[in-house]
Amino acid sequence: MRREHVPKRDNWQKRCEDAGFSFHSIDGLYWEEGICYHFSRREIDDLEHATKELYDMCMAAAEHIIEKERFAELAIPETAWALIRESWDNDHPSLFGRFDLAYDGSGPPKLLEFNADTPTSLVETSVAQWHWVEDTKPGVDQFNSLHEALIEQWKWLKSEHGYEHVHFTCAGGSEEDDGNLDYLRDTAMQAGLQAPWLTVEEIGWSEADLAFVDTDNERIETLFKLYPWEWLIADEFGDNLRKTTMRVIEPAWKMVLANKGLLVILWELYPDHPLLLPASFHRHKVLGDYVKKPLLSREGANVEIYKGGEVIRAEGTYGEEGYVYQQYTPIPSFEGNFVTVGSWIVGDSPAGIGLREDATEITMNTSRFVPHYFD
Repeated sequence: MRREHVPKRDNWQKRCEDAGFSFHSIDGLYWEEGICYHFSRREIDDLEHATKELYDMCMAAAEHIIEKERFAELAIPETAWALIRESWDNDHPSLFGRFDLAYDGSGPPKLLEFNADTPTSLVETSVAQWHWVEDTKPGVDQFNSLHEALIEQWKWLKSEHGYEHVHFTCAGGSEEDDGNLDYLRDTAMQAGLQAPWLTVEEIGWSEADLAFVDTDNERIETLFKLYPWEWLIADEFGDNLRKTTMRVIEPAWKMVLANKGLLVILWELYPDHPLLLPASFHRHKVLGDYVKKPLLSREGANVEIYKGGEVIRAEGTYGEEGYVYQQYTPIPSFEGNFVTVGSWIVGDSPAGIGLREDATEITMNTSRFVPHYFD
């Protein structure tokens, strides 16, 4: 694994925009055009195998949490417990997720967190960096089957679960969320699904039908939401989720995997596993340098790193729900840039990686996206 400087494509902005990646320069610099990472085949195999193993362990952890009713430890409100159990017992299917890993090519990847509910960086991972490798590195390969995997998973959801008409939603006003949602709608439509779009704010409720409805007052049978479950259940009409038969992607059982408390449960179930870092709900049980993470933080918000007497903090609005403490592991640094690997799972299969760089060891929403290739 190494960081390389490469010539910039003259038309890279247009290539990104043609792929639906309009937010390539959000916050000044997001897509890193002149840099890439080079992997060996062995390193890609390591990442693929680690991703599959982590997913299998996470599913076992989800079963454990639900069967043992450990929801309170994860600060999941009691109003959501029945939703979680019902979705798990009835095998409500999942579309995807993304593991964030610390990996430098030597030794096993280490799990930092699992973005199991509302993972983003889809269009840049699946399409934009594939266009980049086609344009700049003909004849090499990329660990990236995300686009094809999503289409196949939608086809499976349609044929096996009857998800033929799925409403897509996110909160209004975010160009990045809109871009990710539009991309997912496109993959669903390529799989033969109907995929209307509306904002969360536009979703209505029909008390007579005990159903959520769209702007045409039509019942929403299945909802794909790029909107966190904890927000959904806390909203004004969140209690109505228990009254309706509406199916949701990601399903409610994903709440136990999208929670940083998962890191603690995994370490309990798989102590000393080479892919995991020691983690606890109690600071004194994690020896040495450590990272303090809110149970529900996203994009690095309110994460604190304590190492060698130094403290690195990211601002945010999370933390009231509680924290976990995870043993510190160095984030690989190349030419002064810290890089994390986002490894995708679609259904239950690995589907590719995307890399994020930052000046600090905390990956945030402003961290740069960097393409990759392998021989």
